[in-house]
Order: sequence, then C-alpha cells, then structure tokens
Amino acid sequence: MRDKLLKSVGMALFVLSSFAFIALTFFVNINFDNKDLSDLIEPKHQFFANEVSTLKPAPPVWMVSDLSNAFDNYAQSIEKQNGISDKKLEGIAEKLASDPSNYNEEFIEQNFDDSFVQDRLKENTGWMIGRTWNSYEEFEKNFREKVVDVNRSVVTEYGIGSDQSDNLIPKLMKVGAAEWLKTGLIAWLIFGLGVLGGVLYALPLSFKHKGIHNDHIFHNKSQTRHYPAIIVFICLVGFYIVLYQFPAYLTNQIVLLKPLAEKLAGTASDRWFLYGFLYTISMATMGFKMMLKYRGNQYQQVRTLSVIFFQVAFAFTLPQIMTAFQMPAYDLKSAWPLEYTFFFDYRVDQYLNEGTLGIFLFGWGIALFAIGVPLLTYFYGKRWYCSWVCGCGGLAETVGDPYRHLSDKRLTAWQIERWLVHSVLVFAVFMTVWVAYTTFTGTSELLGLSSYSVRSVYGFAIGFVFAGAVGTGFYPVMGNRVWCRFGCPLAAYLGLVQRFKSRFRITTNGGQCISCGNCSTYCEMGIDVRWYAQRGQNIVRSSCVGCGVCSAVCPRGVLKLENKAEEGRINDDPILIGREGATLNL
Repeated sequence: MRDKLLKSVGMALFVLSSFAFIALTFFVNINFDNKDLSDLIEPKHQFFANEVSTLKPAPPVWMVSDLSNAFDNYAQSIEKQNGISDKKLEGIAEKLASDPSNYNEEFIEQNFDDSFVQDRLKENTGWMIGRTWNSYEEFEKNFREKVVDVNRSVVTEYGIGSDQSDNLIPKLMKVGAAEWLKTGLIAWLIFGLGVLGGVLYALPLSFKHKGIHNDHIFHNKSQTRHYPAIIVFICLVGFYIVLYQFPAYLTNQIVLLKPLAEKLAGTASDRWFLYGFLYTISMATMGFKMMLKYRGNQYQQVRTLSVIFFQVAFAFTLPQIMTAFQMPAYDLKSAWPLEYTFFFDYRVDQYLNEGTLGIFLFGWGIALFAIGVPLLTYFYGKRWYCSWVCGCGGLAETVGDPYRHLSDKRLTAWQIERWLVHSVLVFAVFMTVWVAYTTFTGTSELLGLSSYSVRSVYGFAIGFVFAGAVGTGFYPVMGNRVWCRFGCPLAAYLGLVQRFKSRFRITTNGGQCISCGNCSTYCEMGIDVRWYAQRGQNIVRSSCVGCGVCSAVCPRGVLKLENKAEEGRINDDPILIGREGATLNL
C-alpha cells in the first residue's frame, strides 16, 4: 500500500509538471504591447517595429505564425518599393517581346533606376546577355527565375532578409514573453514538482532487499512497447524536433531559466541552455533511482555518481562559467568525433584568437582523441568513457534504464549495428577532412564538394536526427543505447581499440552458468551474453560498454569484469570435446 501510494503520488506530480511545461506553449501569451524592440530592430525598420508592437497577444503556438506573416508582409512592401514588381516585369515584356537579344547592360541601366538592383541584375543575369533566344517565352522563364533572386537580395539589403528574420523571431518572442515567467519562481514550481515526483516514484526501491529485482518488466506496459511507452516515445521525439527545428515554440520554457542563465553564464537563456538544464536534472533525478536500485553494488553506485558528476560539472556548469568569463565554452570531456564541430573554422578561429587558453583547449581536444582515448581504452576498455564519463551514456544509463531490456539481441541487429556505426565513423572522418581543409586553407571546395554542404548534412542527419530524435526518443521502443549502438562515431572508435588492443574483457565461468538469461535480458548493448557464458568464452565485443549490469544480475557469479594482460584475452574455443568428454580450456 505504501509503495503503491508513493509511486502514484510521484507519477501524478511528474505528469502535472510535464503538462504545465508543455502548456506554456499553448496557453501563456506573448505580448509586444509597450515592449522596447529597439535593441533588436534597427531604426530604419521602425515601420516594421510598430507593426510588431500592434500584434494581438497570443501564445507561442500562434505568435510564431503571426510574426512570420509580419515579416512576409514587410518583405513584400520592401520588394514593391525597391525591387522589381510585376508591373515592372510587364513593361520589360513589352520592350523585349520582339527581340530578347536586346537585353544587355545598357538596357538594365536605362530601365532600372536603383543602382543596387542594377548590380544584382548584372550579377545574376550576366549569362543571359548576348545570347540568342528561340522565343521570348524561353527568355522570360529564365529572367523571372533570376528576378526572384534579385528581389530576395533587395529585401536583405533594404529590409529584413529570411535568414535575419529566422534569427529575430526567437529573440523577439523572448522580449514579448510574460515578465512573471522570468522571475524564476515558476521554474522552481514546474521543475521542482517534476524532480519531487521522480524521487517519490523511485523511493519504494529503498524498502526492497538489496539487489536488482526483475519485477515482471516484460509485463509492465510502461516498460514495453505498449501505449504508455508509445506516449513517452512521441513526447521525446516531438521535443527534439521542436528543439532543433522550431525553437521559438519553446520561448516560454526558455525564459523560465533566465535568472539561472544570467548567474551562471552572464547571458540570456536560450534553447541549448534549456536543453542542458533538462538533460542534467533528468540524469540527476533518475540517477537517484539508480542509486537505490543498485544498493549493495559499489561498482554501479560509483559509476552512477561518476556520470552525474561529469554531466553537472563538465558538460553543464563549466561551459557556462567559461562563457561568463568570455572564454570559449568547451566541454573538456567531449572528444572528437563525438564533438564533430571541433575542427569547424569558426571553432578553430575562436580557440586561436583566445591566446594561451584557446591554444590549450585546442591542444587538449587533439590530445584527448589522439592519445587519451586509445591509451585509456587500452587499459580500461571503452567503459572508462561510455559508462563513466559520457553524457549520452549517462542519460542512457539513468533516464533510459527502464528500457534497457528492449535492446535487440538478434544476430541481424548485430550485423546492422556493425555496418551502421562504422559507416557513421567513416562519414565523420570524411566530413572532418573536408572541414579541416577549409579551416586551414580558406577554400571550401575539395574534389568538387563544398565542406559547408557536407557538414550541414552531417549536422542534420547525425547531430539532430540520429543523436537526438532517434538516439534518445527511441528509448521506449528500441532500448536505451540506440545512439551508442548504431550511431555514435566515438563509440565506434573506442570499440575498434577495445576489440583489437585492450586489456579489458568480461570473463565467464561456463561451469557455473544456469542459463537463466538475466545477463542477456539486461544487456543494453544487445549482446547475447548468455551465449558466451554457456561456453565459458570471454566477452571482448567492441560494442560492450562495460556497464557491469550483466555481472550484477547474475545469480551465480559467472561474469567478471577484468583488466589483465592481453595474453589469453580472446579464447575462441574454450570448450574442448574429445574422447575423454568435454573439458574447459581455461
């Protein structure tokens, strides 16, 4: 009765907190009335600023559209006033209909008064001058396409271009957010209720006997692919899509953290500060649950404290403090190729322009992936990073722990995993070569490919879709290590070192295995641990992150995490069958 009450109250508080968080997008108005927009909108655009200030108050879900329409209307007015209008095009048609070959620079100067428009036309339609056209329709089709580009340039020059408007909308939204949201009190209420709910929900674990309890996880609808898990799946994927692609809809949620952002970083809160904060408190809250769940297992408790510490101190707090002191914000534990922007030109320029500190950070990053990663992996396996330091792994181990048994153990999944994760590593290396070439030569083209295009594709496909929406959002349907198994390029790099040159292995005592299957069930990396245990074969799989849960759930002590000499690490034929019977080759 007590346990059920605690879990019910905890779940109710968490759901209430989640609904309040989401509701900010739909029910709390953005209002520009009497708001000073001069810091964001230049005086020459005062007409537009006046139009924004008259917008009817509305929540973010509607205000984003209203602002977009306001920008579009302003662009149309600028285009009509300074650009090439449809009426102007009709006049051009009358003059060139009989002979389009009369279109030349002199024609442009005679028919267009604005020097900026003249220059853009000469630039965009230079290839059309002096050509012979089969018909005016052919000329007009090409000319109209270029006029669109010219008018876009006119809007950027005299008004507010599309790129600038995309950046302005979130900033304007934050100015128009309700002041009572920015005090910090609502943040304490919403996030406090969520954390309290998580703690109460986990508290019944403290009343159980020490050890990991199965508790019918395959019959729990919230931990299998039933409607509660599907709801969580939809919410997580939806959050990542909005965070990366439509951050203006999270304006009210972002301004909640304004006081904290100003104290830590000395700047206003933004979507990445909100994400980092949510990431950190989620890990800390679910880490508390892990500490209760693994009472009596020192390895698991220290490991949990380690990933929480590195997330709180290194991934969240330290970069904010560095920003406050106007230093390059850098997560000192994040290594290439997981930190795929490390060699981007703006990052390298930032480091080199910061003097001694910047050069140190740049050197640290290179030393970490070139020396630190292979050296530590040789002595301790990839677990030193994936299970003790990495924020992605830390989120998987804490927030994703209820779904760890959903990791696919089939051979087909293993084959897909090997091809996919190493393909991402190759893509990361390929992208880094292109980007580094641009950074150190100033030329963006290499072998006919633009480095900016390559890094844009990588950022969207891997940084957003794979690492974010799929890597975390798919916890409830594919297990908690989707990103680590199938997509993380650093995990692939660590895994190659661990597989071929490492002292780490999980040893098995096949004579003691009772084939209960606990080890395979709880393996988050999709390794069929029982298959190895039954044969007394050491586990040296490159995907193994050394979390140690397989050893913790084994009722017979069959599995042991070890760092020993490389000799005898790989024992492919541990069971020998001959005339005298079956023996173990240990």
